[in-house]
Amino acid sequence: MLTTSSTKTSTYTTSTTETTTFTTSINSHTTTMNVSKFKKWKQDAITVAGGNGEGEGLNQLSRPFGIFVDKNKNIFISDYDNHRIVEWKYNTKEGQIIAGGNGKGNRIDQLNHPVNVIVDEQTHSIIIADLGNRRLIQWLSQNQQILIDDIDCFGLA
Repeated sequence: MLTTSSTKTSTYTTSTTETTTFTTSINSHTTTMNVSKFKKWKQDAITVAGGNGEGEGLNQLSRPFGIFVDKNKNIFISDYDNHRIVEWKYNTKEGQIIAGGNGKGNRIDQLNHPVNVIVDEQTHSIIIADLGNRRLIQWLSQNQQILIDDIDCFGLA
């Protein structure tokens, strides 16, 4: 009796390559202004708000972000690191706190890194982009109202 045995072995190799692609887009906007070479610019300037170093005093600011100038030339400044809105009346040496100023926080009478402010002259209120609290808040005298909550708002127009 004759016995025959046969074994066949096959080897397969599989390889997988994973590729990850990252794309970064940067949008830039450049404004070009044509100025005649014969134009002359006044070289004098005056400080109208702040100018006394960084700080919490009423004649100081800490990382001011947004500003608004009303028809009476009063300047409203979102004082980012002081968590307040300061109004500088025309031709004064210091401002007055008109919103916030109660420390950083999320209570209705507090702000957390305000980045912009506008004045609604019809209602005599201010509208604040309160970045750290992710809200848009209206401040009317001592009454506050959240207009939009849970929003990333960096600017107002």
